[in-house]
Formats: sequence, C-alpha cells, structure tokens
Amino acid sequence: MRITLRLIVSLISVVASVAFFSAYLQVGHEQEKQQEELERRSRLLAESLQETIEPIMKRGASSNLQRIVERFGNRERLAGVAVYDTKGNSLAITSSLASALPVAPQAVTESLKKSVDVGAFDTIHKKEMHLYALPLRARGKTVGALTLFHDATYIQTHLSQIWRRTFFRIIVQMVLIAIVTLLIVRWSFVGPIAQIAEWMKQLRSGESVRPLFLPKENLFAPLTREATTLARHLSTAKSAVEEEAKLRQTAESLWTPDRLKEHIRTKLHGRPLFVLSNREPYMHLHRDRRIEAIVPAGGLVTALEPILRACGGTWIAHGAGDADWEVVDEAGRIKVPPDDPRYVLKRVALSKEEETGYYYGFSNEGLWPLCHIAHNRPVFRPEDWEHYQKVNLKFVQAALEELENVEEPCVLVQDYHFALFPRLLKERRPDARIALFWHIPWPNPEAFGICPWQREILYGMLGADLIGFHTQFHCNNFLDTVDRALESRIDWERFAVQKGRHTTLVKPFPISVAFPSVFQDIPAEDGPGPDRGALLKELGLKVKYLGVGVERMDYTKGVLERFRAIERFLEKHTRYQKEFTFVQLGAPSRAHIRRYHDFLAEVEAEAERINWKFKLKEWRPIIFLKKHHSHQEILPYYRNADFCMVTSLHDGMNLVAKEFVASREDEGGVLILSQFAGASRELRDALIVNPYDAEQTAEAIRYALEMDSEERFARMRRMRETVREHNIYRWAGNLITELIQIRLEQQPVERIT
Repeated sequence: MRITLRLIVSLISVVASVAFFSAYLQVGHEQEKQQEELERRSRLLAESLQETIEPIMKRGASSNLQRIVERFGNRERLAGVAVYDTKGNSLAITSSLASALPVAPQAVTESLKKSVDVGAFDTIHKKEMHLYALPLRARGKTVGALTLFHDATYIQTHLSQIWRRTFFRIIVQMVLIAIVTLLIVRWSFVGPIAQIAEWMKQLRSGESVRPLFLPKENLFAPLTREATTLARHLSTAKSAVEEEAKLRQTAESLWTPDRLKEHIRTKLHGRPLFVLSNREPYMHLHRDRRIEAIVPAGGLVTALEPILRACGGTWIAHGAGDADWEVVDEAGRIKVPPDDPRYVLKRVALSKEEETGYYYGFSNEGLWPLCHIAHNRPVFRPEDWEHYQKVNLKFVQAALEELENVEEPCVLVQDYHFALFPRLLKERRPDARIALFWHIPWPNPEAFGICPWQREILYGMLGADLIGFHTQFHCNNFLDTVDRALESRIDWERFAVQKGRHTTLVKPFPISVAFPSVFQDIPAEDGPGPDRGALLKELGLKVKYLGVGVERMDYTKGVLERFRAIERFLEKHTRYQKEFTFVQLGAPSRAHIRRYHDFLAEVEAEAERINWKFKLKEWRPIIFLKKHHSHQEILPYYRNADFCMVTSLHDGMNLVAKEFVASREDEGGVLILSQFAGASRELRDALIVNPYDAEQTAEAIRYALEMDSEERFARMRRMRETVREHNIYRWAGNLITELIQIRLEQQPVERIT
C-alpha cells in the first residue's frame, strides 16, 4: 500500500507541477494579450476624439470641452476623459475623476514632455486603471494632452478565473490519477504477484501445477522468462527423480541432465568440458532491423546442445552469422542460450577464402561424398587441402586460449571438419584428453583410399585418445583403413590403434536425442502448438492422412527416392488420392556448392511434376516447404503426422527418426526408416525399407496408414523406450567415462611429417 501511495503522490506532484507551470505561462500570455487589446482600443478612441478636440482647443472654447468629456465618460469600461494644457492643468475632466486627480498623472506629464502618446497602468480610487495620453497640436505645436481612463479590473478578474479553472482541473486530475493508478497496480502488479505467489506455493507443496503465464509487457518480460525457466527446470528435475524412483525398483537407471551433470563433475573433478565443432549452436542474424538468435539446422546441434545445457563448459565453433561478432566480447565469447545462459560459446572467425576452401571445398565436396556411398563423385583440390590444414590449426590456437590453466582438459571434437585437430592439439597439450566423434559413416578402405591425403587425415585423427562412430561396422571399416594405410599395430580385442607411443581406442557410441525434452528450446508458455485441424487449415488442406519428412536438403537423404515412392503409392492405391498429403520440411544447405544447388532444384522440380501428374482441384499430394524451420515449427508436424519418412541413402545415424519418436507422447504415428541409416540398428520397430526400392517403400506407406491402432501403439511404445533409455545424456556419459578411463602417455606425440 505504501508503494501505491508513493506512486500516486509522485504522479500527482508531477502532474500538478506541470499544470501550475502551464497555467502560469497561460496567465502571463493572457495578461499581455488583454493589456495590448486595451491599449489598442484606447489608441483608436483617443485618435477619434483628437479630431474633435483639437479645433476646439484652437478656439479656446473650454465649455465645449467639458461637454464632450462628460458625454464620452459614460461609455463601457471607460472611467473618464480629461484634457490638460501644456503645464498639466486640467482644462476639462469627467466629474467622477476630478476629486481623485488633483494633479496630472505621470503619463500625462511624460506625454507633454516628449510630445508622444503614452500608455500606462495606475491605481485610482483603489482601482486598477489604464491611462492613455495623446498630445494635442495646433499650428504645429503641442497645446495640451487628451487622456483616457479605462477600468482595467476586468483583466485581473479574467486571470483569476483561469487560475480557478486550473485548480479545479488539477483536483479532477488528482482523483482520476489516484483511481487509475490503483486499478493499474491491482491489474498489472498485485494480480501477477499474487499469481506468482500461488504458483510457487503449489510448486513448493508438490502439487501438479500448470505452466506460469504472466503478461508479456516489457516490465514483466524478464520475470516471465525466469519464472517459466524455473518451472521447466523444476518440472524436469521432478520428472527425473520420479523416473529414477521407478527404475530403481528394477535395478535400471535413466540418464537425465542432472545425473549427467553430477557424473561429469565427479569424473572431471570440477574441470570444464570443451566441445569443438564447425557449426555453432546459436547463430545471430540481422532480422528486421534487430538481431535475432536462431538454432542452425542439423543433427549435431540437436544432439550436443542439451549436453552443454546440462553440464556447462565451452563450445568452440565457427561464427558464421552476419551479426555474430556484434554480440560477443573482445575474446569472441558469449553466454548461451540467450534466454537461459548455461555455457560459453567461443566463436572463431574465418575469412571467405578459408570458409570456401576448408568447409565448402575439402569438407563437403571431398570428405562428405567420400564417406557417403550416395553416388556423388568426391572432388579433392590442393588449395582446399591447404585451407583445411590452416583452419584446423586456427581452431587449435583458439582452443589453446580456452584450455590455458586447465589441467588435463577434456575436449570433445566433432566430425569430419577437424580430422587434423586431435594430433595438432596433442602435440601442444599432451595432457589433454581428446575424443573425436565422427558423425558420418566411414567407408571401406578401398573407397577411402581415393583421398590423396588419406595418410595425413588418419594420422591426425589418431592423435585422439578415443574415436567414436555410430556403429561397430563403421569402427571396423576405420580400423581396416588404418591397417592398410599406416604402419601401426591394431589390437582387435580392444579395438585400439597404437601409432608410435600413442594409443587410440575406437568404439561405437550410437548418438541420440534429449529424451523426453528434445524440444526444450520451445518456451513453455507457447503451449503444444496447433492441433491437427488447425495445422491442416494453415496448410490449406482437407485430407484425412498426413505424412511428414524433415531434412536438411542433402543428396544423401533420399528425398527424391521418397517422392517417387509416394508417386508409386498413389498410382497403386488410388483411393488415397485427395485423402493423403505428404509435407516435406526442407532446410536449404550448402547452396554455394553446385551439387547442392542443383539437388534443391531437382527436388522442387520432382515435387512439381508429381503434383501436376495427380492434379486435382484443391489437392496436392506433396507440399514442399523450403526454409529453415525451428523446433517450435517442426513439433506440430511430428505430433500430428500419421507417419514420418526417413529414407537416407547412407547415414551415420539420422536423428530425425529419434526426434519423431521422442515427440510422440501420444504413442501414435509410424516411422518409415531406411535400412542405410544408423538409427535402423536401434529402432527395429520402425518399418525398415530400402529407399532405392520404390515398390517396397510405397507398400510401407500403405501399411503405415492401414496399421491397426494396437500394433501402432506397441511399436511406438517400444521405440520410445529405446530412445528414452539410450538418450543423449547416456551417450555423453558413456563417451566421457571411456575417455577418462584411458591412461594418458604424457610424452609429447610425434609431429606430422
């Protein structure tokens, strides 16, 4: 109540001060205006009388002067008229003023002396009077002065009325301000505060509470953000505890963010965790004259970001956003996520030439097609290789800055962009524990032998203490490749490579997603998103069945094969025409590379061809939404689709499959999954297909739509159990546990020759 009173008093004081100051200015202006108007009227009247009185003055007829003076002295607000000679003696004066003016006023004397008209205010008979003296001339000489006396008390009366109106206006404003302030405080402050208090009370008592919704005004934005974040954390922690309690009965153990955090804290003895990747978890871009933070498309970010959220640490990545360098400190660091900072993002700057050679050239025109058996010829250029080496060294230097004063740092290096990084870092920090996780497949030795610099790449990778792949098959291929290309000793029992004095373990670690909170970046207040009817209306569809595909537009993802299977499905099962639509969410990727640019055009053309083939009024079999979609935009499609298609031609894991499974809290939906995706080894209850076989895939679509609900629920329930048990926290826990258990050789490793 005291705060409300202080607010009201402050507002009233400000408003009253402004009102009084405005009234003061208005009164001054009005007084000046009235006085000027009075003087103007006096001048006009005096000049008209002057023409009558001057001839009389020439003749010396004083009786006529008195008669004229008496006649004009009775006009409205004109208190009197007087005529004086050059010595200031009264020749004629209105009788009501005669006794009050025994001598000529100062204005008359001044007018006679200077022979000019003079206006002035004076008090006569205790009244404010306005005097106007006008010289009278005869034969070119001043012979006297005509003086008009106006009653000026009306001016003060008018000004007093202005002050009274101002006072009453202020009183009304004070009352309105008090009422409005009380209402605003009640609605905008007291209500939300009471709501927060009740929400916290329910949370403290352990009751099931709904998400906290507060007004989104700027005043409450920070409080709303922190309160909803707190609610999400407490809800997640509570769910994790409940799951642990349930699983403890069966001697099982669920990996949660809190468990991983404690596990890493114990294993690393409080030392920070370092992650290195090309793609950054958050990118800052200029959007509509403001800077916006987005999450780049890709499975790597989806998988690793929850780990850093849970454990903290530092993520080192290439800063590729056009506003990235406007939000970092002088060392290129920024705390993320933007709405709930948990860890540090260290950005590394690359020139256009470096990015073109290292990323678009060697990494994605060379290593990417080399490792994916997707019938695209790899391209290796010497200049790209030079940039690849330089960028790997640049990232090593950036990492060394972050590792300074950290004993036995734990560094997780991600993917094929940094094959040389482990050896380069190990040479400079032999005490560092380095794990390299290869997110894409590893081909057979014959295929990898195409690379002119295979020995340098393998030697760089073997600087790591631990190398992880998604499957044992890829581990075997890697060891076979090393065995053929390098002089080394392969320990097939331990799956280890000894090169010189350094040993590297090679093991499978199937990566996963953050179950059940894979979409944790979606604010709780945004709710579950549109239902099926609203989603179909938004797309302009009136269909019974809906399929979905979510991909980064890459030729390895089998999008063209997927579309052709849909075409074959509609040809064979015509009853589904007008009843079924497939929505493809496609994020354009690596558009600077001609193969990707051409592939995107192929996908658009194929979708258009199939739509034209089955063209019917108000129906399209395929809707291709070509843009980057956030998790918030993707989730409604996952939750409302009858099936999701993942038809990779060759893939390390493909986390879209696991994202779809994790999103289906209703345990509905069917997953159609390529046998060439690593996820097919774990999600055996999906409908496994060969994407090159359009007949088989078309039949899988039919089966998915006609599958009875009992089988559908049973399949999804088993897949969700797999993803839940083998989530990203377990992946990180196993990887770091394996890395920490390795005995380090503290001698400096051999340099690359």
